[in-house]
Amino acid sequence: MGMDRAMRLQFLKDYSTIRRAEGRGSDNPGYYRALPFCDLTTANSAQWSIRARTWRHFENTVLLEMERKAKRPLLILDIGAGNGWMSYRLVLRAHSPVAVDIFADDRDGLRSARHYPRRFPCVEADFDDLPFRDRTFDLAIYNASIHYATDYKRTLREARRCLRGAGSVVIMDSPVYKKAAHGERMRAERHEMFERQYGFRSDAVPSIEYFDEATLDSLASELGIRWRRLQPWYGVAWALRPWKARLAARRPPSCFVILVGTFGGQ
Repeated sequence: MGMDRAMRLQFLKDYSTIRRAEGRGSDNPGYYRALPFCDLTTANSAQWSIRARTWRHFENTVLLEMERKAKRPLLILDIGAGNGWMSYRLVLRAHSPVAVDIFADDRDGLRSARHYPRRFPCVEADFDDLPFRDRTFDLAIYNASIHYATDYKRTLREARRCLRGAGSVVIMDSPVYKKAAHGERMRAERHEMFERQYGFRSDAVPSIEYFDEATLDSLASELGIRWRRLQPWYGVAWALRPWKARLAARRPPSCFVILVGTFGGQ
């Protein structure tokens, strides 16, 4: 993520405040084990419905393809793992994930992993300073997380360092816009909303918060990444969002795609 100690502490304080206000986490272990398919608290059911559709599409396409090729359990970095639900799902498929996050909260961060009946390593670390040896993992996944980075090139270079020769990086549930201007408007609206609701803008860390087409092209060129895009189906209401925004003269909404990146030379 790339931040000094003061920035990190302020980010974690702001993040924790917002997540708790949103109703994240539960005292019920069943809440964590049901994710992403069911939010037993119902506080964020709409968002978890999106996560579930993304996961199923990833599971039935990208992951299944990798499993068939490898014919063995995969070593997987779950970067920005949050409460570890995806690492748990990967363990259930007999893989060996490592959950990585800077947020170690016991309701919505890495310490939530105590609720899962199957164990996996949890490591508190920054996106840009992963404490792993070179060429260790088969796959690095950013699930609704890489948009918190401050420099995509630096973050993805660090992931590449940790990947074996045939390794891939997967980005899921991060907003993508055609134009950077649309993403910048989203970011401004988001911080203004935080200030109204919580009294702070939640911008202690200059996170990028979105991708745009020019940025993806630049990453492909400068890092030698070949992007493959997969489009999960999120339902009719989601598909109609761009048309509704156009009729209401609002900025275009983000789209969610699964980005599968393979680095040149690997």
